[in-house]
Amino acid sequence: MSPAQHRLLVLWAGLLVAVVCLAFLPGSRLLSVLVLLAAWAGIALVGFLTRPRPSGEPDIALSGLPEACWRHPVMLVCGDLPRGWPDAQPVIVCAGGCWIRVAESEQLMRTVQHLLWLRPQWGRQLAVIVSIRPQRHTDTGALTTMLLGLRWQITQLRRKTRYAFPLLLNGLVGSRMMKDALWQSAMPGENLSVWRASSAPSSIAAWVTTGGAMAVEQQVMMNSLMDWFRQHVKTIFIEEGPDLPPVKPAAVLWGLMPGLPGALPSSLWSRWLSQHTALNQVEDWLPVQEAQDDALLFPEFILPLLPEGAGLTPRQRTGRYALGMFTLAAGAALLCSAWNNHRLIQRVSFDIAHYYQTSVDEAARKAGAVAVLREDARQLDGWARSGEPLRMGLGLYHGGRLHLPVLEAIRTYRPLPTPVQPSAPVPGAPQTVRLDSMALFDTGQSSLKPGATKLLVSALVGIKARPGWLIVVSGHTDSTGSPPVNQALSLRRAEAVRDWMRDTGDVPGSCFAVQGYGAGRPVASNDTPEGRAQNRRVEISLVPQADACRAPGEPPAPSKDDGASHLRGE
Repeated sequence: MSPAQHRLLVLWAGLLVAVVCLAFLPGSRLLSVLVLLAAWAGIALVGFLTRPRPSGEPDIALSGLPEACWRHPVMLVCGDLPRGWPDAQPVIVCAGGCWIRVAESEQLMRTVQHLLWLRPQWGRQLAVIVSIRPQRHTDTGALTTMLLGLRWQITQLRRKTRYAFPLLLNGLVGSRMMKDALWQSAMPGENLSVWRASSAPSSIAAWVTTGGAMAVEQQVMMNSLMDWFRQHVKTIFIEEGPDLPPVKPAAVLWGLMPGLPGALPSSLWSRWLSQHTALNQVEDWLPVQEAQDDALLFPEFILPLLPEGAGLTPRQRTGRYALGMFTLAAGAALLCSAWNNHRLIQRVSFDIAHYYQTSVDEAARKAGAVAVLREDARQLDGWARSGEPLRMGLGLYHGGRLHLPVLEAIRTYRPLPTPVQPSAPVPGAPQTVRLDSMALFDTGQSSLKPGATKLLVSALVGIKARPGWLIVVSGHTDSTGSPPVNQALSLRRAEAVRDWMRDTGDVPGSCFAVQGYGAGRPVASNDTPEGRAQNRRVEISLVPQADACRAPGEPPAPSKDDGASHLRGE
């Protein structure tokens, strides 16, 4: 990925975060801005830390690398390199993979860093192969030091880059009994396999059976190589240490070849044979000294078993990153929209429940609750007309199903009748008459008792129907029973008193106003029998009102507010 593509991804991430924070994030606008600024700071920091930059080692030449879309394994060859590998060609590409020379074992980490700067998408397809040719070494301590250095570098590379970097160990010796290369491999969980260019891979038993005496002799030499390699090379990587974790190889390869350029007469291999066998005296176990070129002797058969990359170009990889960011942003937007709709449902549901739970006797709280519902209805209606806001959208809006319950709750609201406020009484005018309902009516009835006449006659004393005055008869009950039944009973009792006064006193019907309040206007507590007895009443009062109690043809009288006659009886 080029620096320009990296900057484009950073800007894309910042744009997506801005859309999510400003359009979908729950909470206030100030909170959204603060979260956006924090997210931008995080994106800038990550972009700075992950920016492509040179390794700082320009002396490492990696000319001839395949294109960035190369998907086959890339092998970093360390240890004893083929003498015929040309210095001007550090990279050799074959059909199944790519081989990169690490001239000095100490340069493995720097080579990988430089390679990942040139091809950052190759991280998952890199592998390290350590090739050891015991016929070129005379000092065991120097060999061990080199291998420990490679182990440390591989450990650091895995830790810093977080890539696996599979390790392959390769041991090679030359022998005159070989006419071509012979390979044997061991992989975790698998048996040893024999690889030859002229035949398909097979087991050791099958190869020895078909190869005859020559194959047996070659296998004896291969077994000796395995023993030496296990003691001097493999153990260095897998043994537990206080400072370094073990590096288990993904595969161990052993190879026999006709010749070995650079073989020493007194090598670690010859000393091993002298100490453990007498085979160093066998001429066929010595390499062909005149061999000059082994540059192309690579275990290519192992390449298909190693990890491969995606084979994407930098532009394709950038597109995938951009698509991944968009997917994450879309998921975050969906979650925020779902949460916003969840909060809307909770809020409106609470407002509806609060309205229904508020008693009609609490007029102020009831009016406040219905005012909140009207605001909810106004908001939902506006969204239904012009479309829901983006933070509620993305197909998750549920306001449509909330609109009808809100309107139904509003329709049930019935404000209490405004009480008639009597004016200041005129001096000498009668007061409100309060009559005991139980003295006038039987329990639950609205027909006057036979003995109620005396109380009603007393209530009529001082009441003189005249223009400009309205006789208000109101019925009241206690809280026992359901509110609808109590309201209807109080109204019927007030009407019964009105009818008696109209018929007995020859008072025109236009002089009366009848009201039934049920238990809505108590004068005492309903928690005690005495209080409930006081609340069961019929009240009669005179209220000034223009055109009230006027005979037909009589001119209307002006409204008076000079007092009210009040009669009290029950």
